[in-house]
Amino acid sequence: MSISAERSPRARIVTALLRDGNRILLCHRSPRRRWYPDVWDLPGGHVEPGESPGAALARELREELNIDIAAPSGPPVHEVHAATSDMQIWLIEAWTGSPVNAAPDEHDAIAWFTEDALEALRLAHDSYLGMFSKVLAEHRA
Repeated sequence: MSISAERSPRARIVTALLRDGNRILLCHRSPRRRWYPDVWDLPGGHVEPGESPGAALARELREELNIDIAAPSGPPVHEVHAATSDMQIWLIEAWTGSPVNAAPDEHDAIAWFTEDALEALRLAHDSYLGMFSKVLAEHRA
């Protein structure tokens, strides 16, 4: 029995908006990536079967950035729903370790950006810039 693409379950994606004061950490997706190549994106990835979103986010950040976080327990700060996926984004302001590019096959760079530098970037999703501005403005308030 085969299942058509139309009946495939939507991918569950979790990502982190890592904020350090007035800076946000983004990962540059390799130009060789099949999905969303050559854009700046949030670190994160797929929720595995049987895994909670918070546990998946902690695992993904360990794998991609070599940092440890407490699994988020509150609601995400933003959600993106697309035809094939649902993405939840959590604001993360505390972690253990220093972020490094621990997944060079996925990202060819990671970098911290202030709000004035974000507009010049090719971002993975149209809603990111507004979300980044809102989160950074709340920090200034």
